[in-house]
Amino acid sequence: MAKPGRLGVGIIGAGKVGAVLGAALRAAEHAVVGVSAVSDASRERAETLLPGVPVLEIQDIVERSELVLLAVPDDALGGLVEGLAKLGAWQPGQLVAHTSGRFGVGVLHPVRAAGAVPLALHPAMTFTGMSLDLTRLLDCTFGVTADAAMLPIAQALVVEMGAEPVVIAEGDRIIYHAALAHGSNHLVTLVAQASQLLAEVGVEAPDRMLGPLLRATLENALASGESALTGPVARGDAGTVEAHARALREHDAGTGGDILEAYLAMARATARRAEGRGLLKPDQADTIRIALAGMGDGITDDDGPDEDGTDDGR
Repeated sequence: MAKPGRLGVGIIGAGKVGAVLGAALRAAEHAVVGVSAVSDASRERAETLLPGVPVLEIQDIVERSELVLLAVPDDALGGLVEGLAKLGAWQPGQLVAHTSGRFGVGVLHPVRAAGAVPLALHPAMTFTGMSLDLTRLLDCTFGVTADAAMLPIAQALVVEMGAEPVVIAEGDRIIYHAALAHGSNHLVTLVAQASQLLAEVGVEAPDRMLGPLLRATLENALASGESALTGPVARGDAGTVEAHARALREHDAGTGGDILEAYLAMARATARRAEGRGLLKPDQADTIRIALAGMGDGITDDDGPDEDGTDDGR
């Protein structure tokens, strides 16, 4: 016998996120009534994570569902919602949740106009699309946005999936998502660049060299913030920073690479933040900026706010 409050859930988009969240809701004893899956990969994922759930057309899923989970790319979300509204698909009282980090509930205005309830449930986690993600959800937070009266519903759905809800205001969604993308996506780029350099100088297993260092750095940064900062920038060791930049400029000139640009941007940002928090004296920060000046072709040394107090380099 189903528990009270169990919902018929439809999953639109059997990508890595949609299939996993559908499986998590199913584990919470909601009934997944249908899933949309277009590609071979998404169909296989649906079969693995949502066995027995029928693959249906999107409009059929909406018609059958009390909760519709829209797990589609950000740029496709608005058009999908509008298109379904024109077909008269949305139903009064229906819960409609999307998983986009960028948007709040404003993008779901056609849902609201039809009398349905808009929710934004964004998991702050990277997904593999495999069952191991269900375990990772237990250590995950979701950025949730909803009308005040509906927040408890959004929060309860997240808790049922085993995660922790954190309320994000509608107007803060883009900054919230930028923070996550900057921290997660750019970390992958930095690791790839560092691994490339180590491999090029003959390190056979860059992951084994970087792994302990990066794990310790991440743990220290999360625990202690910028006071955990170490290295030549934090020490004001301008000679070493300049030597790094010169070597990377020569490297990139020969390979057409992108590593110098990233190094310069992060070194300048690190110096600015270290100075602002008293970890670097102003004269030390100046020597770092001087050492970096002119190192990158076409890369300017934006070393502080403009006269009007803004910072065009953000």
